[in-house]
Amino acid sequence: MTEFKSDIEIARSVNPRPIREVGERLGIDWGELRPYGHDKAKIGLDLVETASKCPRGRLVLVTAISPTPAGEGKTTTSVGLTDGLNRIAKKAMVCLREPSLGPCFGMKGGAAGGGYAQVIPMEDINLHFTGDFHAITAAHNLLSAMIDNHIYWGNELGFDSRRVTWRRVLDMNDRALRAINVSLGGVANGFPRESGFDITVASEVMAIFCLADSLSDLERRLGDIIVGYTRDRESIRAGQIGAAGPMTVLLKDAFSPNLVQTLEGNPAIIHGGPFANIAHGCNSVVATKTALGLADFVVTEAGFGADLGAEKFFDIKCRKSGLKPDAAVLVATVRALKYHGGVARNSLNTQDLDAVRVGLANLRRHIQNVHQFGVSVVVAINRFHSDTDAELELVKQACAEYGVTAVECTHWADGGAGTEELARRVVELAESGQSQFMPLYGDDMGLWEKVRTIARRIYGAEDVIADKRVRGQLKSYEDEGFGHLPVCIAKTQYSFSTDPELRGAPSDHVVPIREVRLSAGAGFVVVICGEIMTMPGLPRVPAAMRIRIDESGRTTGLF
Repeated sequence: MTEFKSDIEIARSVNPRPIREVGERLGIDWGELRPYGHDKAKIGLDLVETASKCPRGRLVLVTAISPTPAGEGKTTTSVGLTDGLNRIAKKAMVCLREPSLGPCFGMKGGAAGGGYAQVIPMEDINLHFTGDFHAITAAHNLLSAMIDNHIYWGNELGFDSRRVTWRRVLDMNDRALRAINVSLGGVANGFPRESGFDITVASEVMAIFCLADSLSDLERRLGDIIVGYTRDRESIRAGQIGAAGPMTVLLKDAFSPNLVQTLEGNPAIIHGGPFANIAHGCNSVVATKTALGLADFVVTEAGFGADLGAEKFFDIKCRKSGLKPDAAVLVATVRALKYHGGVARNSLNTQDLDAVRVGLANLRRHIQNVHQFGVSVVVAINRFHSDTDAELELVKQACAEYGVTAVECTHWADGGAGTEELARRVVELAESGQSQFMPLYGDDMGLWEKVRTIARRIYGAEDVIADKRVRGQLKSYEDEGFGHLPVCIAKTQYSFSTDPELRGAPSDHVVPIREVRLSAGAGFVVVICGEIMTMPGLPRVPAAMRIRIDESGRTTGLF
């Protein structure tokens, strides 16, 4: 019987290649890298600019069915596919997001893959890494401080303190900070007002960081952030208080993409990290474009299911950057399908063909969702040891009926060797020219209709609802000239609906809009639905309670 090893034990058993060698495989001169130790480095912006202008690679998106407690393994599949592509002699690299500390110390855990399909150094990646998130947090909060300082010293721009829209951020789950009062304690501390905190990955600065294509574009976008309004409801931007320049300085080093490697020594870029349930859920544009100039195949992922991350990848990232995916991989597991078919979490290891049949409705809708963007898709069945041949065959037959191929993958246990068949199918799709990407809606569609289009065509909803205040806010955005922007819907990742307990593929439900926010610098309108929070809370028993340093000085309990 094979000895079970945890993710961290597997990662620690591998002797990583020096990052210089990883760069050399991509044709990167050592002088174009800025090393952070022996196993990670920043890619110089001169090379980023050169590579971005000469894209030669084919872009492959990895997405998934609606996430469940059973796990789907989207990041693991992205890494495994990259290793598989390299095994069949394709020059491939993976582009991923950086993990947030919030989930690491909350309940989700790390985000560097798993088993024998990981990126390393996983402990560094899942914790402070190269400091990018700290820089984004600092830049965001510098703007917050400059707003309150401007008001304190005379308020020349005429901020209405009731209409300061810019909050503060922290890269940690802390529900107590969702709504706060600031500037208390007397005249010397400023003018009291209500405010609050979001998690760093929900910050507009994070979104701008991931959508900007150069430092100059970054500074321009930061200056366009709307931070509040006057009593006459005239907007005030970050550039008007002189914040764009110093914010860009804080982000300059972070803006360079991070080069690391997979367990098999293949190159990986990990850069940026907006959540897909409350933000646009994709790694940075500069990372993806740089990779496309360095490799023949670039594998990237979008957070959660195709209703959230993939939709935003297509409608926001691709729309804004000009990227056009050549193929998509949709990750599913038999266990997750049984969960969507109504099976309790503690019974997922038992064969249940009826539950798989019911759960396949979720997979089918996600396939349809990807096809609506004109992108060809292959299903990757991330195989677990409890899956039976009958269950796997049922999924394959159903996918054939849906007009797509389903491929069994064993990358968690076998690394790249477990995804060679998937890799060959991806190459076939990507090189076939079948994908003809198009966004779901046009820029000229009204904001309300954009939300309704996504709700009906992607979520299977009957309609969207909102009170008069929300509708009026969307109308005012259009009147101010922002009607052409795409929408970024924030909702639960666990269901097509806004009810996280509603599994499968519910139809004819209603999507309630609770709040809307304008992200003028990022270039989209955030639409917050249901009970989703932009500052998560910790669970009853957070992962932080089992994390410590052991006697040998190593971190334990994180993975």
